[in-house]
Amino acid sequence: MPWLATAVTTVGLLSTGAAHADTFVPLPGGEISRTLGDGTVVTVRLVGESATISPSMGATPVHRNAWVSGRAEVQVAGGIKKGSIQPGYVVGCQVDIAGGGVDGGASGKTDWEGNASGGLTSGGNLSLGPGEATSFVILDRESANDYGDESHSSANSFKGSEASVTWADSTIGLSGCAGYAQARAFVKVKVQTETIRTVVTLWGQPFSLG
Repeated sequence: MPWLATAVTTVGLLSTGAAHADTFVPLPGGEISRTLGDGTVVTVRLVGESATISPSMGATPVHRNAWVSGRAEVQVAGGIKKGSIQPGYVVGCQVDIAGGGVDGGASGKTDWEGNASGGLTSGGNLSLGPGEATSFVILDRESANDYGDESHSSANSFKGSEASVTWADSTIGLSGCAGYAQARAFVKVKVQTETIRTVVTLWGQPFSLG
């Protein structure tokens, strides 16, 4: 089956002044493979990951700005009924997120395909105090449901053996954090076979927001 790709772009204004130079941070991404009980092998990759850290637009120590990019890929070896791929980030203020810190996913509940039922955090404009961490998702796909009402999805659904999601210059804007701040990408993949329904989560490397 051909690759399914969803591109998400949020354009940020990058400072060019010498006193306010942006810092480009290449990140290593990662890969994880899981063999399910029925023999299906699920491989998740995070590739081409990077962050551009910008001086605060608020010109105060409690503001952070970054633009993040990457590509999440999934390959499934074996029979699959359906699946979904959901990328996002965890952001923490003066808290260790090396172990994830927050369960990878959105605030609020989503169904199997990632459709939101209240409280979906799909933007990177965050306010955190010391010791706090939260997660947000990259995708916010709007569509009309069977009744003509607006619905939202935070995941890219797929069938077959391969899928991907690409994002470029998506914004992380953090306010309220006077100490050090970090962020970390995650990719949550849900897979359903004839006998098993499971979630595989890949974590990226934490990086400093300043």
